Amino acid sequence: MSRVLAIDYGVRRTGIAVTDPLQIIANGLTTVDTPQLLRFLQDYVQREQVERFVVGRPMQTNGAASENLRNVEAFVARLQKAIPSIPVTWWDERYTSVMAHQTMLNSGIGKMARRNKALVDEISACIILQGWMERRL
Repeated sequence: MSRVLAIDYGVRRTGIAVTDPLQIIANGLTTVDTPQLLRFLQDYVQREQVERFVVGRPMQTNGAASENLRNVEAFVARLQKAIPSIPVTWWDERYTSVMAHQTMLNSGIGKMARRNKALVDEISACIILQGWMERRL
């Protein structure tokens, strides 16, 4: 089998999570500076088999599109053009940042580490991927 890679797209930084090859476990992979994101993904899919990208769709709590949705859609269009062989699935990312902060708190991570926005983005990507994995079962 091949991996599924989740993307929590941000204007400055983007969190990345990935499954194991058997698609059983979601793990945070890294956080990438967004201007280097497409190059990072192209390099990654050359090294690893990726079956699908799961991209967080930024929505407001009332279900309306968030301000960042246009940026994410533009990125996905570039991604599909650059790597057309890998399909993209959208995933509602509402509350993932809140859930990431709660996860960090529950895990006992110190106050200074919880301020690490890159870690929050990576955990958010992992939450997106875990949600997608649970839904497909």
